[in-house]
Amino acid sequence: WQNLVTFGSFSNVVPCSHSYFCTLNQVKLYSTNVQKEGQGSKTLQVEKIPSFDEAAQLKAPLTKQEPLQVRVKAVLKKREYGPKYTQNNFITGVRAINEFCLKSSDLEQLRKIRQRSPHEDTESFTVYLRSDVEAKSLEVWGSPEALAREKKLRKKAEIEYRERLFRNQSILREYSDFLGNTKPRSRMTSVFLKGPGKVVMVAICINGLNCFFKFLAWIYTGSASMFSEAIHSLSDTCNQGLLALGISKSIQTPDPSHPYGFSNMRYIASLISGVGIFMMGAGLSWYHGIMGLLHPQPMESLLWAYCILAGSLVSEGATLLVAVNELRRSAAAKGMSFYKYVMESRDPSTNVILLEDTAAVLGVTIAATCMGLTSITGNPLYDSLGSLGVGTLLGVVSAFLIYTNTEALLGRSIQPEQVQRLTELLENDPSVRAIHDVKATDLGLGKVRFKAEVDFDGRVVTRSYLEKQDFDQMLQEIQEVKTPEELETFMLKHGENIIDTLGAEVDRLEKELKVRYIHYNII
Repeated sequence: WQNLVTFGSFSNVVPCSHSYFCTLNQVKLYSTNVQKEGQGSKTLQVEKIPSFDEAAQLKAPLTKQEPLQVRVKAVLKKREYGPKYTQNNFITGVRAINEFCLKSSDLEQLRKIRQRSPHEDTESFTVYLRSDVEAKSLEVWGSPEALAREKKLRKKAEIEYRERLFRNQSILREYSDFLGNTKPRSRMTSVFLKGPGKVVMVAICINGLNCFFKFLAWIYTGSASMFSEAIHSLSDTCNQGLLALGISKSIQTPDPSHPYGFSNMRYIASLISGVGIFMMGAGLSWYHGIMGLLHPQPMESLLWAYCILAGSLVSEGATLLVAVNELRRSAAAKGMSFYKYVMESRDPSTNVILLEDTAAVLGVTIAATCMGLTSITGNPLYDSLGSLGVGTLLGVVSAFLIYTNTEALLGRSIQPEQVQRLTELLENDPSVRAIHDVKATDLGLGKVRFKAEVDFDGRVVTRSYLEKQDFDQMLQEIQEVKTPEELETFMLKHGENIIDTLGAEVDRLEKELKVRYIHYNII
């Protein structure tokens, strides 16, 4: 409430051309001071204003006596919320049991409050007042010190339990390895029977065979180009093994340390694969090519080398077709062109196979051409130049893989058209007034993290709440309001319910986004 207006300040604010044309003994000013006691108490204070006789000694007599009425506007004083106000917070039953060392039977005697659930699988859940839980814990344990000792003992017991659990899991793992694990891993094996997993496994088998035969041809001929091709196939096989490891890790169930899962492991494996291609493939090919230029060596018959290169060309081409078909299917499912899907590395594992096999086909062509020139001219420098050409090709592929996977790991947005459709869905909702700062990040494996600052229309949200209320009962409650305390209680009750309605509107919008764009796992 406004502070009491004093006599001196009052004369300055009353508009009047004659300063003393009223009697002061007919003026009464009131004010209230709000003191915080629990929910707040209000005390009415009346200050006596000097009467005409008392003021006559100071001021000249007034010629006209007219009563002056003064209205003081009532303003609710700002409440200072202290630490004790947090006792009105809600706490779930699980937290009450864990944090205050209570039993479920202890909670049965406390006040229960049904709240809207923030989870999709439950409509509502039971919470308790934190003040009630704290009081019950003191009743059970006697003092805060005893409660602290019990928490310490339970924490120690939990650590010992985890250590025993870890030891038992290690023993079971060794036991299953010794006897053989007969339980089928349906999820792990199925991921390698379709999609990117299938492409990776086909590439591992084909590149492993190519690597073996190319090394035999290199040992037989001593060709630098054949050595580069053997190193190329070896690096491809190792890198595709990394991709298989990344795929198997990416499907692991999220845990508390990684709440969004391990889907980025595919990008990490592809990034390591790109670095491996550069260091092992390009580096060794350049080294062997430079050594061939500095110290040229005569080569033996290249007939077997040509046969192995021809077989490698066929096998690498087959793997390339498998990768292309998989990428076309994935791009069509996302509504993107093949070129854009590859350039943005939407499927990192298949992307690596595509680029590696493309480089392999081109590398085989380069190696066969340079070896042919060496056979025709008898000059081994052409063979060394072929090794340098294969190394350069591998360097370009590795640079592209490193760039695209780094961009993906940094957090790449989904297509602008798709972001626009998500934004329009929100803006067309009656409860939304405006959308700001929209961000939609691709997490991989079809997961999208969507974030937007939403300006809700308070009138629509309030109307949504009022549609579920009994107007006659609410009107009766309004008519019963006589004091500021009753008004505050009424507003706090319905204000909290309106906030719950706003939360329900947010849940509804999230659900509509997920249902409308089912091909995205929006989180």
